[in-house]
Amino acid sequence: MPLQVVGAGFGRTGTKSLKMALERLGFGPCHHMFEVRSNPKQLPYWEGAVRGDVMNWDEVFSEYKASVDWPSAAYWRELADHFSDAKVLLSVRPAADWVKSIHDTIYASLLKAVKDPEGAGRNRREMAYELIVKQTFSGKLGDTAYAMSVFEDHISEVQRTIAPDRLLTFNVAEGWVPLCSFLDVPVPDEPFPLTNTTADFQARAVERDKR
Repeated sequence: MPLQVVGAGFGRTGTKSLKMALERLGFGPCHHMFEVRSNPKQLPYWEGAVRGDVMNWDEVFSEYKASVDWPSAAYWRELADHFSDAKVLLSVRPAADWVKSIHDTIYASLLKAVKDPEGAGRNRREMAYELIVKQTFSGKLGDTAYAMSVFEDHISEVQRTIAPDRLLTFNVAEGWVPLCSFLDVPVPDEPFPLTNTTADFQARAVERDKR
């Protein structure tokens, strides 16, 4: 199935909540970093992408209707070009909130993985470290000002590149209405899912470290 929604937002912009929301609206399964962990076929694809291999995006996303989060968000331009009928969803949040969140979660987790190469999910974390820390942030994700500038430049680049009628810049705090209007689907009569807080992320990391 071709992707119907391409997520262009960085991780820690509500992407897990967005995954759940999209699946509730009928755009599932939705790809997310969690899929790289749970679907054995996925990691080799993304290791290849990070190496610069020519990608068969139809094969990578053959089981999915939507994508959000890293690793796919790093390839938003390629995916938007390849799946030319898909809508593009740019999840955002205030840069200062985002950088604190990513430092307390993804960055801390990846640094720990580098120091413990035999830990759980080693290959996935190596892929993520290469893609996020090295390639996206040039090895300077820990530099708050630099990370924020990359984050803000990314938002501006997506907004410059994607036609306005194809793009929604979205903060999950806005809830169902703008998302459903953009996707032309009814608004569910239930709360918008809000999950994967910093505390949630850190609790999962503790559990992984026990294994």
